[in-house]
Amino acid sequence: MSLRYWIGLFSMMAVPAFADPAAGGPAADPGVLGFKAVDIDGKPQDLEQYRGKVLLIVNTASKCGFTPQYQGLQALYDKYKGRGLVVLGFPSNDFLWQEPGSSAEIKEFCSTRFHVTFPMFEKIDVKGKSIHPLYQYLTQQSPFPGAISWNFNKFLADRSGHVLARWGSKTTPEDPELVAALEKALGI
Repeated sequence: MSLRYWIGLFSMMAVPAFADPAAGGPAADPGVLGFKAVDIDGKPQDLEQYRGKVLLIVNTASKCGFTPQYQGLQALYDKYKGRGLVVLGFPSNDFLWQEPGSSAEIKEFCSTRFHVTFPMFEKIDVKGKSIHPLYQYLTQQSPFPGAISWNFNKFLADRSGHVLARWGSKTTPEDPELVAALEKALGI
């Protein structure tokens, strides 16, 4: 393998240093809180607003065999939001075009079919050349790297934005391991 290959590989693995101008040196990695996204209503959002909250970040789709997980995600949000949980839904059309709708259609589907009240964002890419920076971080720089396998992959982040755990599509929101990790992060 060429030197160019190895340099490219190592540069993808490198965790960026975050400048702290006040201290004149590197600052702590803000984790998922260092990113911005556009919500389902088209408003730019700084994920820093969720500092102090435990986050469950999920790539979603409306026409997938795992779509009923919206119900479980909403149940988790309802049960634990008073203790600091926020579920963040990121629709994606990356897997067999299972999220073809517009933001308005996705919002209506989620709210009428599953009564979703947790924050939803506009459709993004969670893999490939146009991957959203948040998902680039989650899949390449978090402690749980690896490509998103399908819709409804889940990442748990602590109150400081650091990723604590990751689950695939087959792990439901009701899974005892997921719930235990969530409760531990919430201090329950």
